[in-house]
Order: sequence, then structure tokens, then C-alpha cells
Amino acid sequence: MASHLHRHAVAAALLAGALVLAGTAAAARHAATADEPDFGPNVKIFEPGMSTTAIKTRIDKIAARQIPNQFGTDRYALLFMPGTYGSAAAPLNFQVGYYTEVAGLGSTPNDVTVNGTIDVYNQCFPDGCTALVNFWRSLSNLTINVAGKGGCQFGEFWATSQAAPMRRVHVNGFATLMDYCSNPAYASGGFIADSQFTGSTVVNGSQQQYLVRNSSLDGWTNAVWNQVFVGVQNAPAQSFPNPPYTTLATNPASRERPFLYVDSNEHFNVYVPDAQLNGSGTTWAGGQTPGHSIPIEDFFIAKPTDGVRAINDALTQGKNLLFTPGVYNVDRTIRVNRSDTIVLGLGMATLTAQNGVVPMTVADVKGVEVAGLIFDAGPTTSPALLQFGDQTPAGPSDASDPGALQDVFFRIGGPHVGKATASLVVNRDNTILDDIWAWRADHGSGVGWTTNTADTGVVVNGDNVVATGLFAEHYQKYNVFWAGENGKTIMFQNELPYDPPNQAAYQHDGVLGWAAYKVADSVTTHEGWGLGSYCFFNVDPTIHASHAFEVPVTPGVKLHDILDLSITNHGTIDHVVNDFGPPTDADTHPSYVVEYP
Repeated sequence: MASHLHRHAVAAALLAGALVLAGTAAAARHAATADEPDFGPNVKIFEPGMSTTAIKTRIDKIAARQIPNQFGTDRYALLFMPGTYGSAAAPLNFQVGYYTEVAGLGSTPNDVTVNGTIDVYNQCFPDGCTALVNFWRSLSNLTINVAGKGGCQFGEFWATSQAAPMRRVHVNGFATLMDYCSNPAYASGGFIADSQFTGSTVVNGSQQQYLVRNSSLDGWTNAVWNQVFVGVQNAPAQSFPNPPYTTLATNPASRERPFLYVDSNEHFNVYVPDAQLNGSGTTWAGGQTPGHSIPIEDFFIAKPTDGVRAINDALTQGKNLLFTPGVYNVDRTIRVNRSDTIVLGLGMATLTAQNGVVPMTVADVKGVEVAGLIFDAGPTTSPALLQFGDQTPAGPSDASDPGALQDVFFRIGGPHVGKATASLVVNRDNTILDDIWAWRADHGSGVGWTTNTADTGVVVNGDNVVATGLFAEHYQKYNVFWAGENGKTIMFQNELPYDPPNQAAYQHDGVLGWAAYKVADSVTTHEGWGLGSYCFFNVDPTIHASHAFEVPVTPGVKLHDILDLSITNHGTIDHVVNDFGPPTDADTHPSYVVEYP
């Protein structure tokens, strides 16, 4: 999303390791399990027998490095063995920085309990404190009994923006998605799935938009522009646009992300949840999530030093693939050709395209899941960064065993110059896209209209594709182009590119600008809920975009609860969808359309 300076402009319009642990229990376990997988030096595994002070000391050193490390190369996974950590008298409170995954290793969130908090706060810059660039981190598969910390910072703080998912978490106590202790305290998230909140209302605060799905709430405070709830027990009632809550009782299709866990013998496995249709509430409310387990021996555990040839050889031999934390320079395509292959990243593992290759392709086979990875473009243009399904149109598929992408993020520029025609191309039918952020960088290194070039963030050619939490920003043509039939998107967030130099550079076929979300003219069935697009043309604020959304005018194509706006009058979007809906105004007020057509 925006740089912190630009995000303050947004917000002005809003409502107000190397370290050694001495625990004897840990030493005994490691001595007894010589066959424990080698996850590399940046996977830190904690035991309930370790002292709270020792755990906190170790994590605090990582956090101190990672909290300001927006475009660095360090990656970490902090994993907690089943048990209890901290206490009311000595709570465990720590922060989570960039490229850090925090996860429990139990089979359910009830198996790992943290008495304390696991927090993300605002970052402070010369022009103020904000959560608007708190990206690329995650929290999953544990219970937090809120304890410790006093005053303003009491409670569980998860003040993040895009690419910072919370999954399979039970928060018992006060939780806020906004850090209101330092101003101006703005945020632009976000994604929560398969989670439970008890004991307090969740504070949305300044979050511009948010998706909560397949979860359970005790309450929710407010909305700003676009808050969406699907399959959430005790969600706010449907009320768009006043306040802008979009609420669906059930989720048409979901597949929870695969996760690493240990069994009763402390043997490592990956659990693969089943797909779910028309679901509501958490998958683990009655115990174990329906699904199946894969032993860690069935995975090739990749390190950044491994070449693509070794990775592809392992895939050919029938292995699944686990990327340990780090940055992988991918000089030839990683090819996933076997059905039901699991590709799982730990610690925001990052695949960087070299020499214009497509870093990963998935064949037209059923049940493949790709989760927990960042794909970075390199300086030579790649046609795509991830191609899911190898035919257009897609081949036959199995609706009971859909492919899925969970927490998969794409970057064009930011850490370095990047170029790609498209970021994600989905050719496979019956695919679930669950928390996708495709981002053409507006800040960082290698940023400029002719520098980090990219046409489109997400291209969908497959039929029956469902997207829950689709974020695509700053691409130079359509941010999303959807050509498949019977697609569904539940919660879409977009910013148009900031940096077109002038109107002549940003128009096509007699249309000013490019729509954020384009459904191909040939499509006869498509539906979307809670879709928002914003403009901030800061290079030339006189630029217009004719439409935020473009869809065929046909009875089978329906959009519900959609909006656009101009951030502090930096440009104009003339219509919300096609030629319907008023132009954006000068005061950052959304233009809403409740139903189209």
C-alpha cells in the first residue's frame, strides 16, 4: 500500500540464535530426538520448560532487528511446542517484526497457550506513528490469554496492514487491530481466518478495510470504509454502507492453510485441512480440524542454498516441498506436477525471479496447495511470478479437492528493481485464493513508472475460482483481470497506481485510466461482495480513471457493496462500476453502490 508519508495523507481523511538457551528440558529433548528435521538456523523452536525470561530475551533480539527491517533479507519462524508459556505473574509479552512467523506446533490452537501478548505496534517516523506499512508477518495456531502490560498498551495489539494474516488463533481478552497509543495510529489491513475472540469486543479502530472469515467474535467496534465478515459467528449485521459492514452468513468455499505440528511423540508432520463448503465458525471448535496428516519425511526441506534442480528432482520423486526461512534466487522454474502436492513456506520464505523466469508453475492437477510464500520479481521481466494451472482454458478438476493459495504475496519492486507482466495467473478450475496481496511497490528501492513495470496483479482464467481477501495494488493496467466463469470475490482492496506521469500515459481505447477490477466481456456469471478501489495520483492529481470496476451487463454478473474514493483529492474516479455511480469527491468520501446491476 502507501508509503508512511502517503498513508498519513490517507489517514488525515479518516476517523480518528546464535543465542544459547540453558533450559535443561530443551537440552534433554534435543538430545533425545536426533532425527528432528533440520529447518535451518532461522527456525527457533521454544519449549514450555524454558523460562519466560529466556524466551523473551531471544525473541526480543530478533524483534529489534526485524521491526524496522522492511526490505531486508532476514527471515524467521518462531515455533512453540505444545504447552503453556508465561503466567499471570510472569506473562510472556513480545513483538513481531517483518518477515517473522509466530506459530504453535499443536494439532489445535488449544495445545499452545501464551499467557501474555504477541504484539505489533505502530512504527514511528518523523511525520508520525502508523501501522500503514506493517506488512509481511503472521500469527497462527495458538491461544493467547491476554495478560501483562499496563496503561494504554494493555491488550493484544495486532496493528498491521496487508500480508499480515492471523489464522487459527484464540484470543481470550482485549484485542485491538489499531495501535491507538501513538498518533495518528492509522492502519490498512487485513485478514483474520479460523479464529476465535472471547472476553472482549475486537477494536477495528482506524482499519480502512478488513476481512474476517470462518471465525467467532464477541463483538466488533466500528467500520471505516469496507469491513467484510463471511461465515463469522456473532458478526455485525449487514448494514452497508452505514456503517459499511458486508456480512455473509456462510463462506461458499474455503480451505484452511496447511500447518506444521508435532504429534504426541513429538514427531513433526504437516496437517492438511479439508476443503469446506458453506462453512461458518472455526474448523477446530469441536476438536481437530477435518483433514489428514503428512509426515515430515514426505517433504523436501529446502534451504536457500539449494538449487532449483535439487528441488525439482525431489518434486519428481513425489516429495512435498517446505521452504525454510530465507531468500531463494530462482534461476529456473520450480515445477509442481503431482496432484495434492503441498508447497509450504516458513518464516515468509521468498522466491526471487532471476533472468526473467517464472519462479513457479503448477500443472493442471487437483488439490495442490501453495502457502506462506513471497514471490519477488527480478530486474528482467518475467511473464508471471506464479502460474497455477498450465492450460487456458483450464482442464478438468475435482471440486471436492480444490487447489488453494493461502497467504501468498507478490512484489514488483520494493527490495530491488522488479518487473513482471503479471504476478499471479490462475488457469486451474476450482481454485481457492485465500489472502493474496499482489503489490507493485510505491516505495522502497527500484520504484518508478518505467522502473518497476507490471501490467496486472492477478489474472483468473479458471472457472469456479473463489477469492477471499484479494488485495491488488498499483499495477499499470488492470489490477485484476477475471476471465473465468462463476468466479466469486469476497472482499477486494485496491489502490490504483500512484505514479502515472500524465493522463496520456494512463488511458486506453478511449477509456481514461484502467479499471481496478475487470471482468471479461465474455463472462456470463460472476459475483463480488465488499469490493473497494482508491486513487492517489500524486504525480499528476488531474488524472482521471473512468471506472473503478468494469463488468459485463448481464443478469449473471452481480456486485454487492462496492465503493471507490479519491484520497485527499489526488485524482478522480468518474464512476464506481461501468458508467454507474457518482464521481469521487475532494474530501475522501467514498462513493457507494449497494447493488449492481
